[in-house]
Amino acid sequence: MKRVDLHPQDKRPLDHSHQVAAEADARFLAGPSSRLTELGRALRIFRETIRGFRHLHFIGPCVTVFGSARFPETHRYYQQAREIGAALAKSGFTVMTGGGPGIMEAANRGAKEANGRSVGCNIILPFEQQPNPYLDLFVEFDYFMVR
Repeated sequence: MKRVDLHPQDKRPLDHSHQVAAEADARFLAGPSSRLTELGRALRIFRETIRGFRHLHFIGPCVTVFGSARFPETHRYYQQAREIGAALAKSGFTVMTGGGPGIMEAANRGAKEANGRSVGCNIILPFEQQPNPYLDLFVEFDYFMVR
């Protein structure tokens, strides 16, 4: 699996980055900031968008599968998502998910088992999930809207 780091300059420990993110969320929710602060946020979002496009530019035709991270492998929805992932891959589509467990893992797994391409696009959250083992490419984002 190729793991893409959209923020190579930011090598702080994971726990520290969660604290920083929580503080940034609190400032954001407190209300409007100065125009300079808002401009800085917009530029960071734009930079992440461009970096994401660059890393995902060559994946070809793609279908994104959304679903819960909480369904176990034995659940019928997991099995259905696995079948859908395989069918999409056999039809020539790359399968893209959030890259986590449950339905996301099932769709990625189906694609890999059908010799297709499998991509995960994760959002960095306080309670981080690990990428599932069925990914060819894994990209992490800071902003939901970019993901």
